[in-house]
Amino acid sequence: MKAAAFKRWSAQLSQLSRQQRAHLLALIQPAVGLDRVCTLINATRAASCDCAYCGAAKCYRHGLHRGLQRYRCRACGKTFTALTGTPLARLRHRSKWLDYLGKMLDSSSVRAGARAVGIHRNTSFRWRHRFLHLGKHDRPDGLRGIAEADELFLLESQKGARQMTRPARKRGGAAGRRGIGKEHDCVLVARDRDGRTFDFVPGRGAVTAAQLHRHLLPVLDASVLLVTDSHGAYRAFAREAGISHEAVNLRQGERVRGAVHVQNVNGYHRRFRHWLARVNGVASRYLPNYLGWRWALDGERIGSADDLLRAAIGVFNTKR
Repeated sequence: MKAAAFKRWSAQLSQLSRQQRAHLLALIQPAVGLDRVCTLINATRAASCDCAYCGAAKCYRHGLHRGLQRYRCRACGKTFTALTGTPLARLRHRSKWLDYLGKMLDSSSVRAGARAVGIHRNTSFRWRHRFLHLGKHDRPDGLRGIAEADELFLLESQKGARQMTRPARKRGGAAGRRGIGKEHDCVLVARDRDGRTFDFVPGRGAVTAAQLHRHLLPVLDASVLLVTDSHGAYRAFAREAGISHEAVNLRQGERVRGAVHVQNVNGYHRRFRHWLARVNGVASRYLPNYLGWRWALDGERIGSADDLLRAAIGVFNTKR
């Protein structure tokens, strides 16, 4: 619309009734939402326009694609946008993304999020895990000072699997035998006193020293003091890795010995379990996504839908 025509049209807005204004806002809302998403993605990826296919840096602007800046690579000749090669590529209804991400910050269920933004529940489930696929990697650069490590165990779940390796349990059910065994997913959480947190799903059953070397060692500063319970795997790991280590003997009722305790990481466990209860069981295959989601929410570390969208396309500050 030309400027003069728009000026004449906008001059008549004051004559609209309340119902007409509400109807007009409903018509404009999707376009406004799409503009917000596209502006945010274009601004976030403006500094990096390397080819999504060959990695070449010689690219130039080549029009727009569904509101996003499109580029063409001088080396391979292919065109791409900021979403090419990301989990969000080819997802539809971009105008509703930020509204849906706001519901994720509220920890809404799949169906509640679907109702709120007007999408199908299957779309809501797909969006949830597409947004979390890269966002779960938004982690600090390491653990320093005093770092606590401990495990929590969740009953293994094949929820949604097309082929199961065991008989189905009724509504989750219970393990076949008492104690921690191969029917439980082990979640290893390491957290320092400044709140920097890492979590891993090393496997099923009790954690081993080899798993600690694989997952925990790369995120520990050389001068860190590792505080754990009295599990033998931690002692063996610390001795082999040359890490300073202190343990509290929880079985004998020892909880705190000066600055030596695991209350920080156990508090994180409690918050995670309480938050996870609302989703009525998580499939083991998606457990890392939910761990990343909880880390984003913990302490309101990510406080806006914009920040969550940046994390979903892999643009985040890993030094938090």
